[in-house]
Amino acid sequence: MNYLELVRLALPEIILTVSALAVLAIGLVNNRVPGFCSGLAAAGLLFAAAAVLQLPPQAVLSQGMLVVSPLNSLFQIVCLALAFFTVIVARPERLANSGEYLALVLLATVGLLLLIGSEELLMIFIGLELTGLSLYVLTAFDRTNQQSAEAGLKYFLFGSVASAFTLFGISLLYGLTKTTTLSAIGPQLAGHPLPPLLLVGIIMTLFGFAFKVAAAPFHLWAPDTYQGAPVSAAAFIASGSKVASFVVLAKILRTALHEVPGSAAWHALAGGWSPVLAALAALSIIVGNFTALAQRNVRRLLAYSAVAHAGYTLLGLIAHSTEGFSATLFYTTIYGLTLVGAFGVVAFVRRENGGDDLADFAGLSQRSPLLAGCMAIFILSLAGLPPLAGFFGKFYLFSAAFRAAPDQGLLWLVALALFGSLISLYYYLIILKAIFLDDSNTSGFAFRPDFLQRITLTVFAGAVLFLGVAPEALVNRILACLV
Repeated sequence: MNYLELVRLALPEIILTVSALAVLAIGLVNNRVPGFCSGLAAAGLLFAAAAVLQLPPQAVLSQGMLVVSPLNSLFQIVCLALAFFTVIVARPERLANSGEYLALVLLATVGLLLLIGSEELLMIFIGLELTGLSLYVLTAFDRTNQQSAEAGLKYFLFGSVASAFTLFGISLLYGLTKTTTLSAIGPQLAGHPLPPLLLVGIIMTLFGFAFKVAAAPFHLWAPDTYQGAPVSAAAFIASGSKVASFVVLAKILRTALHEVPGSAAWHALAGGWSPVLAALAALSIIVGNFTALAQRNVRRLLAYSAVAHAGYTLLGLIAHSTEGFSATLFYTTIYGLTLVGAFGVVAFVRRENGGDDLADFAGLSQRSPLLAGCMAIFILSLAGLPPLAGFFGKFYLFSAAFRAAPDQGLLWLVALALFGSLISLYYYLIILKAIFLDDSNTSGFAFRPDFLQRITLTVFAGAVLFLGVAPEALVNRILACLV
């Protein structure tokens, strides 16, 4: 192995690891400089992004342990951007031991980069565990909040079981194919009938990733985690972790398991991963949307809506086409940008009013027009209304699923997704009603975001609007990477 080549290709991960250790050391020596720790963490993320841009277009190290490609680099940049915004959101939260908190955010980001940059099942599992362990601690980090400790425990327990399922599924795939490299698994499965043990391995692996993307019925951790965790940690879990998980899941299905998709068509059901994902998608859409109707806490409402959005995103994978995979990656990207921006507004409201229920958002348009306007863009995009990015994301997903089978075998799933989107309009409009129509019990909005926070929120809202007006800017880039 050429270690200089390894250092060159793994430079983004090395920069983040060194930054995490530096932030941790400074936070331990002097905990009175949280602003300096935040600046150092943000600088580490920016230098890591610059290192990603300097990587070669194509490179493979140690049989897929580390792979550099335009697709991997693109989504590594997306995850770094989401982590950067998480650091900004964490600044006004004033958590104790902020150096440790920011170091965990950086280490979780290292895990995301390894997830996206690897095409080898064992390295993917290591990336999953590095990210998961960091996020478990981040969730339970607020020791003054009992909900945070409870959410962290639930997240850890569910995550441990999901990791066991994933590892056992990977072991079965390895036992049947004698390899853990994604590009080598596909040829081993070509031309052979689907053995029952392989189907068990696929199902267990998919169940592990269903936990990561909060698909029903593996979503039970999400509401408590989104509500109990510090807002910045919840934003990172809902955005960065989900983006990386969908990218990895898409690569596994497209590269390793492309020979055994089966069929989810209502009249031509066949064994494989497609019917498993179709069942997860349908259940997620139903459970997520109907449960969100009863929520009065905004973070809990966003958690259940995230379950429904996981169901929508799976439609592109079920389509099993280049257009379907690109639609999934496009939608998970814009969803991550939208949700992290929404959590940014929630963080500001929570700090001012001490809560994040619907009543705490009453009169936000009078107290802070900027926050109200940004939140309106994020919520309407989640609802899928034009001309915002969420509308075109759903359009691409539903179109890919509709065209997947010439005989319209997936029409039942598309119709269910359209019905779920219609239901979601109600609970999204409830949030906007509180912001723009309800009267506030407070006379003013004392807390005002600083310049960096205002700029960041505006940039995310502008990105959601831009990708709605010109979605081909990102769609074509993803398609070019997949071809």
